[in-house]
Amino acid sequence: MSDTTLVMLCAGNSSRFSMDVKKQWLRIDHEPLWSFVTKRISNQETFSDVIIVAAADEIEFMKNYAEYTFVQGGNTRQESLQNALTYVNSEYVLVSDVARACTDKKLLKRILEQKGTADTVVPYLNVTDTITYKGKTIDREEVKRIQTPQLSKTLLLKEALLTGEEFTDDSSAIVANGGTRAFVYGDEEAHKITFAYDLNKLSCLQAPSNDTLSGNGFDVHAFDDKGEMWLGGVKIAADFGFKAHSDGDVAIHSLIDALLGAAGMGDIGMMFPDSDAQYKGADSKELLKRVVSKLYSFGYMIINVDITIAAQTPRLANYKQEMRKVLANILHIDMSRVNVKATTTEKLGFVGRAEGVAVLANANLKYFNWKDIG
Repeated sequence: MSDTTLVMLCAGNSSRFSMDVKKQWLRIDHEPLWSFVTKRISNQETFSDVIIVAAADEIEFMKNYAEYTFVQGGNTRQESLQNALTYVNSEYVLVSDVARACTDKKLLKRILEQKGTADTVVPYLNVTDTITYKGKTIDREEVKRIQTPQLSKTLLLKEALLTGEEFTDDSSAIVANGGTRAFVYGDEEAHKITFAYDLNKLSCLQAPSNDTLSGNGFDVHAFDDKGEMWLGGVKIAADFGFKAHSDGDVAIHSLIDALLGAAGMGDIGMMFPDSDAQYKGADSKELLKRVVSKLYSFGYMIINVDITIAAQTPRLANYKQEMRKVLANILHIDMSRVNVKATTTEKLGFVGRAEGVAVLANANLKYFNWKDIG
């Protein structure tokens, strides 16, 4: 049984990355970066457990990729690490950041070979440039660029983080608490992804797959003689609305399901349950905006959507163009890539009896191609 737990920190909001997509969701072929980096380390060594620290709203989706222990992150790196350490029972813990994407087997071996020689083992790189500090040149031989992963004695790291002081890495916390630190030489390839241009410095990262990801959605709503009618984000002139928990925009609901389906992110009921009072009477356009924002942050791009509305009444021919315009604006794509069709069911079924509306939607996505970054 291994005496070491691997903790991967990937709960950050990528504020310095300056892109809609979070860096942990950049795709390496089909695999998100957080999964790629975790497998790169965990496949090289046996760990007693692998803990992924992530944002609360990302964990359920992450579970579709691997069976790790998932822990909700905090507001800072240190809080996230403290949350993870409550689940660590092994003698040692190896902590790495998802942004340290290209950690290789040799570096990992150098770190683990020093287990027991100090309270924490840290990889570093030398500084080759002249360094000045507060107007004075300092000895660059005494300066080290610290990297991760870092190996620490679990109990000592837990104690060190209880002081309330913020530390930028684990070893600094242990040393400040009286612990010992051993250094091993790091790896230039283990460059940290902080800004978008850092991606071009990492040779281990394969470009994202150019596959098209397709999904469909289907929804129906019965008519109600109360309220307003909204379809495709457009108010329809009618004397009736829909029976629904939200505003009843069945076209947008179907579209949301198609988008989530293409991304493998479940369905509208999982994201906006009708048992939740906050969605009572909700504007479906706002729900769609939230879905689109999440898709982009998770590394997806919307290619096109196609919506078929089956309604015996009301007549929708005069609304289709406005629907395309409204939806294209929310989806951040050209109106030419939003298609809206309206049809009847020749008076067959509940739609034909003018009891409600049914909508079928299809959506196509692709991965954000970070290789296009200059």
